[in-house]
Amino acid sequence: MRITVSVDGTKYTDDVEPRMLLVHYLRERLGKTGTVVGCDTSNCGACTVHLDGHSVKSCSVLAVQADGCEVTTVEGLARDGRMHPVQQAFHDNHALQCGFCTPGMIMQAIDLLADDPDPDENAVRHGLEGNLCRCTGYQNIVRAVRDAASKMAPGAGPVAEQVSDSEITSRAPSHTGGGS
Repeated sequence: MRITVSVDGTKYTDDVEPRMLLVHYLRERLGKTGTVVGCDTSNCGACTVHLDGHSVKSCSVLAVQADGCEVTTVEGLARDGRMHPVQQAFHDNHALQCGFCTPGMIMQAIDLLADDPDPDENAVRHGLEGNLCRCTGYQNIVRAVRDAASKMAPGAGPVAEQVSDSEITSRAPSHTGGGS
């Protein structure tokens, strides 16, 4: 079947097998290897991407179902060589160990922040329930999501994937102190 899909802002038209999973299309055809194949059963969330602005586990979506849609992968989040605020927060808060779950966690966190721009710890944990991490214990992941929330504009959603540096800077608390 022929599909046309926009991935990370680039339009692709390809012939695909009707049963090809979106995760395999992204990795094998487009080279988007940041989208990780974890369990292949939609249990771990490592393959999470955004489909028309909402997180989906790409191992549970057929590539043909993405026909005519906009897909954003973890590789498509950075703008002008700068990480997305959620990516930066994961880095700043050491929210990874092996890194295998990180792309899916980041994509799910962005979707979570679209629904709840100021989640408390319990809301973050609930919002990330379908994404498993085998090695961090989640503490720094939760901290990273809350840190990103504090730096992003309310109503993050798909717009969060296009946050400019000036928007982030204008919302960051100013640090003025008495100099000596």
